[in-house]
Amino acid sequence: MTLKKLGKGLLFTSIFLTLAAPVNAAKKDLNQEITIKSKRQSADLKNKIASYLDDVSINQGSIAINADIVQVYSKVDKLTKAKYDTYLAKGKPAIFKQQLEDGSLISLQANEIKYQPDLNLITVSGNAQVKQAGSRVTGETITYNTLSEKLEAKSNNHESVTTVLQPAQIKAQQDKNKKQNDSKSN
Repeated sequence: MTLKKLGKGLLFTSIFLTLAAPVNAAKKDLNQEITIKSKRQSADLKNKIASYLDDVSINQGSIAINADIVQVYSKVDKLTKAKYDTYLAKGKPAIFKQQLEDGSLISLQANEIKYQPDLNLITVSGNAQVKQAGSRVTGETITYNTLSEKLEAKSNNHESVTTVLQPAQIKAQQDKNKKQNDSKSN
């Protein structure tokens, strides 16, 4: 194996471990009450759209969303009668943060955040950025599945997705995860 291939393999492994392995979203958050604060609120009851305007903050367990405007679209499945909500947050930037089960913090920010808790999806677009364990991924659009722990980043035609890794912080996170796993297995 050449040194170049080894370097690429280590880079991929570092990215994967930083943004996937420890990113087990705190699923208990979704069972907590939701608190929404804003300067103004309005609702379209017929179309099931709630709008929160000006200095919006939403908290649910360790989940925090901050934005200039958030619209919540509610739909009810006609067969199962289950209710599905979609949160559309806009800001300069809009920010989504969550403390993960391993204690680390993941932060997603962009001009627009589409959060679909029932589908376990967060899509950030327009100057999109994800930060975790000191590392950062930037692109035009980033999609993160909180259940499968998969992240996909895309950019416009002539731009690149950029990843900045912090090796010391990655190693510290890996050591912390290993220590936690070792204590669980004992």
